Amino acid sequence: MSKQKKNLVIVESPAKARTLGRILGSDYELKASLGHIRDLPKSRLGVDVENGFEPKYVVPRDKSKTVKELKDATKKASTVYLATDPDREGEAISWHLASVIQSNNKPLHRVVFHEITEDAIKQAFKHPRAIDIHLVNAQQARRIMDRLVGYKISPLLWKTVRRGLSAGRVQSVALRVIVDREREIESFVPVEYWSLEAELHRSNGKAKKENAFRSSLVGLLDGTKLDIHTKDEADKLGSRLEQSDYCVHKTKSRKINRQPAPPFITSTLQQEAYHKLRYSAKQTMALAQQLYEGLPIGDEGSVGLITYMRTDSIQVARPAVVETREFISSRYGADFLPPHARSFSRRVKGAQEAHEAIRPTRIHREPSQVKQYLTSNQFKLYELIWKRMVASQMAAAVYDSTTVDIQADCREHRTNYLMRASCSVNRFAGFTVLYTEEKDRDEEEPVASSPILTLKKGDALDLLGLFPEQHFTQPPPRFTEASLIKMMEQYGIGRPSTYAPTLSTIQTREYVTRTRGILQPTELGMIVSDLISQHFPNIVDIEFTARMEDELDEIASNKGNWVDVVQGFYTPFEKSLSNASQVMERVELPVELTEETCPKCEKPLAVKTGRFGKFLACTGYPDCKYTKSYQKKTGVECPKCGGDLVERRSKKGRTFYGCSNYPNCDFAIFAKPLPTPCPQCGSIMTEYRNTEAKCTKCGHREKLPQDQTHAASL
Repeated sequence: MSKQKKNLVIVESPAKARTLGRILGSDYELKASLGHIRDLPKSRLGVDVENGFEPKYVVPRDKSKTVKELKDATKKASTVYLATDPDREGEAISWHLASVIQSNNKPLHRVVFHEITEDAIKQAFKHPRAIDIHLVNAQQARRIMDRLVGYKISPLLWKTVRRGLSAGRVQSVALRVIVDREREIESFVPVEYWSLEAELHRSNGKAKKENAFRSSLVGLLDGTKLDIHTKDEADKLGSRLEQSDYCVHKTKSRKINRQPAPPFITSTLQQEAYHKLRYSAKQTMALAQQLYEGLPIGDEGSVGLITYMRTDSIQVARPAVVETREFISSRYGADFLPPHARSFSRRVKGAQEAHEAIRPTRIHREPSQVKQYLTSNQFKLYELIWKRMVASQMAAAVYDSTTVDIQADCREHRTNYLMRASCSVNRFAGFTVLYTEEKDRDEEEPVASSPILTLKKGDALDLLGLFPEQHFTQPPPRFTEASLIKMMEQYGIGRPSTYAPTLSTIQTREYVTRTRGILQPTELGMIVSDLISQHFPNIVDIEFTARMEDELDEIASNKGNWVDVVQGFYTPFEKSLSNASQVMERVELPVELTEETCPKCEKPLAVKTGRFGKFLACTGYPDCKYTKSYQKKTGVECPKCGGDLVERRSKKGRTFYGCSNYPNCDFAIFAKPLPTPCPQCGSIMTEYRNTEAKCTKCGHREKLPQDQTHAASL
C-alpha cells in the first residue's frame, strides 16, 4: 500500500513552521522559504524600462538549495498551501514561490491569518484563496521604483562624492528631514525671557510653609499678556508684586476623564518601545517577529504570543475584546470595567482595516506566566503589548482639576496683575493602575492633595517670596527614532513594514549617527542629502512621497495600474537624472586624519569608509596600501590591563565596549563608559538610562552633565 501524500505548507521562517506544525498535525509537512526566494539581481538594474518596466527576477545563489528542497517537497505533496505573512510583502513572497516551485497542476492555495493560534489557523485553512495579484503588484511597484532610484542615482554619487554610496527613495526623504532639522538647530538664535513665580499662603493660616503654594504670573487681570524679556523688566515687575495685595479672584474646578490609548499599531509600538525600553525600531520588530511566529512555552509547545506586528489598524476582533473585558472584571472588579466595550476610531492614513491591532493572542496568558520561557527583551516587549491591550478596555482615570486665579493689586501703580495656580488630583486610577503612556516632560503630574483645594473666592493671601527665573528659547529637538517614525506616520511617508528598515538603512550607510538615542546627520549625510535635494527635488519631497504611498494603496485595492504609476514616477525622474548627470559637480570630502602613523612609511593614517564600515588607511595610497581596523576610542582606560576601551560591535550588531588589547585582554561591557571615574570607589562609571551615570563596581548613581543628557523628545 503506497504511503499517503501529505499537504505541504510553506512559510517564511523555521520558527513559524514549528508553531504551525504543532497546530496542523501529522497530515501536514512544513517548510520554510527563509524569506524571499526570488528578487531583482544585485549586479544590474534588472528592470526593462523600455518594455513596461518588466522586472527580471532571479533566484539568488544562496537560495538555490532552499528552492531545490521546496521543489522536491512539492512533487511529494498532495496540496500546497502558501502561508506567508498577511501583507504585501508576504503576498509577493507567495507569488514568487508559486512561480518558482511550479506545483505541476497540483492544488495551490494561499492562506492568510493575523495570529498563530489554533482557531485562526484552522479557519484560514478552511477558507483558502488565490494569490491576490493586486497586493503583489503594489509590492512590485514599490520594489521597482526603489530599484530605479537606487541604481540610477548611486553611480552619480560614486562619481561626485565617493564610491560605495547609495540612495533610496523613502530613505532619502527621512535623511532630508533629519538634515533640515539639523540646519534649523544650527541657525537657531536663542531669545532671553523671564518667568515670575510667587509663593503664597492664605492669611491667618497655620504652618505657613507646609500650606504654601506657588503661582505663576500670567499677565494683567484684564487679560493683557505680559512678556518679560530682560532681568531689568523682571526686577521691575518683582518690585511691584512685592508691594501688591493678594487675594483669590476666582476658582474653577472640573472633573477630567482621561481615556486609555488604543492597542498598538506598528508605529506606536516602535515609539513606546523606544520610550519605555530604549529599543531601536529594528530591535523592536525583530522581537515582535519572534513573539508572533511562536516560542516554546512549557507543555504548550511552540505558541504564537501576539498578533501580526506589521499593521496600521487599531481594530480588535470581537472575541478578543470579550476575553479582555472578562479578564478585567475578574481581576480588577466592576469599577474598572466601562459599561460598553471600547472601539477606537481610525486615525492612520491608508490603514488596512482588514488587519488587527497588535495584541496578545490570549489575554489570560499573563506576562508572569510566560516570563520563565522568554528572554529578558522578549518578556519586556510582550508585557508592554499585553498591558496596552488590557488597559485599552479599562475604565477611564478620573481627575479633579482645580485652577485658582489670584489678583495681585499694586495700589501705588494702579495695576492689577493676574497670578495662576493649578493642580490635578487623582480620584480614580482606572486604567492607570496597569499602564500609562510615556508622558511629555512638561505634563503636570497629579498630586494627592494641594493647599489650593481649600481656597475660596475673596480669600486674602500673604506673599512669602518671589522667584524670578531666566530662560532662553530652545531650538527644536533632534529626532529620535520614535519621533521620526511619528512624523513619517503623520505625513504618510512609508508604511508599517518600511519604518524600521528605513531607519536602519540611513544609519548603516553612515548618513546618520545615533548617540544616546538621538539621530544626527553626518557630514557625508548632509552632502548626499543636499545633492539629492538639489538635483532630484521630487525624491525628497514629503508630499510627493506621500502621494506615491497613496497610489501604491490604490494599486493594492485594484484602483490603479502599477505600470502607469511607475511610468508617472519615472518620466520626471528620468529628466532629472539626465540633467544631473551633466551638471553634478564633484564634492571633495575633507580627510579625517588620526594621530596614528603608518608603520610602513610613517605617513598619517586617515579614516576611510568601505563596504563594511570604517577603517584606517595610509594617506600615502596608492604607493602605500597599509590598512588596519578602525577603533573608536572612548577615552577610558581598561581596568584590567590599562589599554584603551574602544567601541565594538558583536556579530548580531549590538554595540559594546572592549579592550583594544583583545584577544590578550577580554574585558568588555555593554554600557557606554564615561571618562570621569566613580567619586565613591574610583571604578568605571557608565551611562545609565540616558540621564544618569552608574558605577560598574559599587553601583553609585548620579545625574549626567547637562550636555550629555538625552535632550530630544516628541
